[in-house]
Amino acid sequence: MKRRRRTEILIKGSTDIAKKLAQEIIQNYNVKTIEKPNNGLVMIKTRETAKKNLFYLGEIFVTEAKVQVENSLGIGIVQGNNQELAYHLAVIDAAYNGNFKEIKTWLQILLNEEKSIMADNERYKNSVLKTKVNFETMDV
Repeated sequence: MKRRRRTEILIKGSTDIAKKLAQEIIQNYNVKTIEKPNNGLVMIKTRETAKKNLFYLGEIFVTEAKVQVENSLGIGIVQGNNQELAYHLAVIDAAYNGNFKEIKTWLQILLNEEKSIMADNERYKNSVLKTKVNFETMDV
C-alpha cells in the first residue's frame, strides 16, 4: 500500500487505529523522537483549470513530527493541531520505511478501515442527495 493511501486512511479513519498500530512499534522497538510534534504552516500548491498554471492557494496550519525507529526515519504531518496523531503517523511511517514484520498484519486492518470510510462517505452522500430539489416537478 502506498504512503498516500495509507496516510489518508489513517487520517480520515478512527484515530484509535493509528494509535494501536503505533503502539505495536513503540512496544517492540526503540523509538527516538527527532522532532517533537510541533505546529507550522505549509504552502498549498494547486493548478487552476483554465490555463493549467500552478499557483499557491495559501497556507495551511499543520502539526508535524519526525521519529527514528531502529534505522528508519518517519514523518507525520496532519492538518490542524493534532500532536498525538502526527506522532503516531511518524511511527507508522518509520515502520513502513524499515519494512518491519508488523506491517504485514496491518494491511487488512487498513483495508477494513478504508471500507468503513467509503461506507460513511456513501451514507453522507445519500443524505445530501435526499435534500436535492427536482425543479422539473415543481409547479410554478
